[in-house]
Amino acid sequence: MNLLSNVKNTKASLNIEKNEIHLWQISPNNITQPDLLNRYKDLLTDDETKKQQRYKFKQDRHDALITRAFIRDLLSYYADIPPRDWRFDKGEKDKPEIVNPPLPLRFNISHTKGLIICAVTLEDDIGCDVENTTRSNDVLAIADRYFSINETKALFSLPQEQQRNRFFDYWTLKESYIKAWGLGLAIPLKDFSFTIKQAEKNATKNATNSRISLDFAKHRVDDPQIWRSWLFYPNEKYRIALSIRATKNNQKTDYKLRFFQSMPLIGFDELEGL
Repeated sequence: MNLLSNVKNTKASLNIEKNEIHLWQISPNNITQPDLLNRYKDLLTDDETKKQQRYKFKQDRHDALITRAFIRDLLSYYADIPPRDWRFDKGEKDKPEIVNPPLPLRFNISHTKGLIICAVTLEDDIGCDVENTTRSNDVLAIADRYFSINETKALFSLPQEQQRNRFFDYWTLKESYIKAWGLGLAIPLKDFSFTIKQAEKNATKNATNSRISLDFAKHRVDDPQIWRSWLFYPNEKYRIALSIRATKNNQKTDYKLRFFQSMPLIGFDELEGL
């Protein structure tokens, strides 16, 4: 999709309700216009520019620039604040937070080769993860080392041709959980376990699986009842997971998912699915 010519919303604003989760995506490789990239550079603070320039490889510097412009621009659809005026700091769990937010926006970013995503909601802690499933890592060895006993048992009980795909289901879910907490690998991956039931429809393009439950090791203090998780299968190349820790007022919320594709400083489209 060429957003430069096809965006439908160039100066629009967005409302987000307490029962909504907005999941944004952008393809950094599609943004190569020098004038637009220079406009993105103008959005960054001096500190953000220094961090962006520290990356060794050109592609990584490019993706870091797009990421910063992406989050600044999309937040401005929710509040009357110019993209360059947003300020961020590390929260109490060392997770990026908005300084003096005009409304209780919560967000989380994830990126992999060729795709950046951002999940936005109100009040609740949220985490998201995207993975390129074509990477060449020995994923099953990783699973055997890091997954819980129940996850490993379920994974290796599948036919061999299905194991690699299920690995990415677990991996993205586990990443989304620790990112929602903002504690990273300070939470051992074996201390929590996902159970994934068969989706209501096959995991084809734009499919979503919400039939996911969470359990914890006895020594981990957490409540599985306050967590909701989703898996998304936008295509055969990417796997996306989302986890949200509902506040007390939202624990019985029936969350509504909305999907968006963005070109920073140009506009966005709302999509039927990822």
